[in-house]
Amino acid sequence: MSNKYYSHNCGELTKNDVGLVVHLSGWVHRKRNHGKLLFLDLRDSHGITQLVAEESANVFDLLSLVSNESVITVSGKVIKRDLEARNAALLTGDIEVIVNEATIESPADSLPFEVNSEKLCPEDLRLQYRFLDLRRSDMNAKIVLRSNVIARLRELMWENGFMEFSTPILTSSSPEGARDFLVPSRLHKGKFYALPQAPQQFKQLLMISGFEKYFQIAPCFRDEDARADRSPGEFYQLDIEMSFVTSEDIFTLTESVLYNIFKQFSNKKVTKPPFPRISYKDAIMLYGTDKPDLRNPLLIFDVTSIFADSGFSIFEKNIKNGMIVKAIPAPKTASFPRSFFDQKINFTRSLGGSGLAYVVFDDNGFAKGPIAKLLSTETLDSIKDLINLGAGDAVFFSCEKPDKVLEIASSIRIRLGNELNLLSNEFAFCWVVDFPFYQRNKDTGSIEFSHNPFSMPKGGMNSLIEMDPLEVVGEQYDIVCNAVELSSGAIRNHKLDVLYKAFEIVGYSAEMVDAEFGALTRALHYGAPPHGGIAPGIDRMIMLLTESENIREVVCFPQNQKAEDLLMGAPSAIKDAQLRDLGLMLKKRS
Repeated sequence: MSNKYYSHNCGELTKNDVGLVVHLSGWVHRKRNHGKLLFLDLRDSHGITQLVAEESANVFDLLSLVSNESVITVSGKVIKRDLEARNAALLTGDIEVIVNEATIESPADSLPFEVNSEKLCPEDLRLQYRFLDLRRSDMNAKIVLRSNVIARLRELMWENGFMEFSTPILTSSSPEGARDFLVPSRLHKGKFYALPQAPQQFKQLLMISGFEKYFQIAPCFRDEDARADRSPGEFYQLDIEMSFVTSEDIFTLTESVLYNIFKQFSNKKVTKPPFPRISYKDAIMLYGTDKPDLRNPLLIFDVTSIFADSGFSIFEKNIKNGMIVKAIPAPKTASFPRSFFDQKINFTRSLGGSGLAYVVFDDNGFAKGPIAKLLSTETLDSIKDLINLGAGDAVFFSCEKPDKVLEIASSIRIRLGNELNLLSNEFAFCWVVDFPFYQRNKDTGSIEFSHNPFSMPKGGMNSLIEMDPLEVVGEQYDIVCNAVELSSGAIRNHKLDVLYKAFEIVGYSAEMVDAEFGALTRALHYGAPPHGGIAPGIDRMIMLLTESENIREVVCFPQNQKAEDLLMGAPSAIKDAQLRDLGLMLKKRS
């Protein structure tokens, strides 16, 4: 049976179809009235076909009045375009359709912004009319790419023997690092469900249930402030868990999946497996961050020991007061104007730093700059040798407290990499491994988990008993691409006594652990396989593939930065009757 609305889509007619009478439906993308001829571009999800209405045709007046983005159905004959009128940018660019019948299926009102243009307009307006925004070609392409990536991810997981399971959306509140979204229960008044921050416990329970390879395109919910790479409400991840595996098995699988996806859906160079592995300590030391951008060849160097007895009194005094000195090379910038260096100093001050010192080595290798004359030849030579500086290079120095100096050095490294066009055009993947299992809370001084509390500490029980907690590292790993953390993962703690001990160190009794994580601890009494997993963020993958600046550009219906859904009007007030059903009463702010 033929479709009443179309015989072909708007992206498939070619010169081979010349002479056919066709039926097409779609949106009026653009209209051009040339007096005796009216041209319309008709768009559907497949492409664009040019329509032509002649002044003598019955449909001329009707189509002259139709507005952009109205939905129409037309019938007409396919003809070949004149040679000079062909459009190589369109799949249908060799033909056009002479319209003899037309129906306006749904007229469009005056548009709040142009759909057939990529002109910028306020984001809140785009989100309020997201259904129009998604018609724009660049947004449409991103959402189609997202669909294709998810389909391919599923294929890859099935090819690797994984089964897809759905885990609950209404579950119990769990302390996993961010605020829960809470849902009041009508049947159990005064009690609440929580939307899952991640399917962490459920996927571990699936391993304990005997399903050795699980995956899910999992929605996750965290009530946290918006960031460029995270929505304030929900996000999606490729959630993976495997039994009887080590970190190496997780690495091998993840590298294969990510390499396949980024190679298939981009034209850029992609890091080939095995991906580089960088310890957390080295990442902080060399890049100032645990999310290093390996496209940038610049490294950060610790030169505290060189300056400690350098005779440079300002740095020497600061070092004695607990500060450290980091150096960031700026290759081939010695001839740059003074303003280049002043801009970096001002940028550092904008970050809360005291400023930057710098030295330049001219074409003859002689040191110049504000502090050069204050440094001995031996000190300068030591700096040059350590950082491998040559004639024409410069180097910046930051002297601050450890946390602040890392922030500044990392920021200057990133800024220099961009300004000097040092970043390679690729997707540069790496693993960051050996994360500290614990950290000290800066406010209270107490020991707390630094990463995933369900991870296995390296060395198991022995490390928890024999080592300083701050020296224990976990079987934890992050996959990073171009300074974006795609996912954290870990080998899980499948031994109940080790789990109790790990929580005891942060102040939890066994009874408290059972109360908070009863399903998991109960399951660990009955035989749990060694298991581990990871959950690469799908939204972040699409951000990277499309080079989008924020995550809202790759999600169909996102919230804005204030966690508002401007399209649907959420969050919204609820009626008193709904509150009564839930046994709730709102308290007015005083």
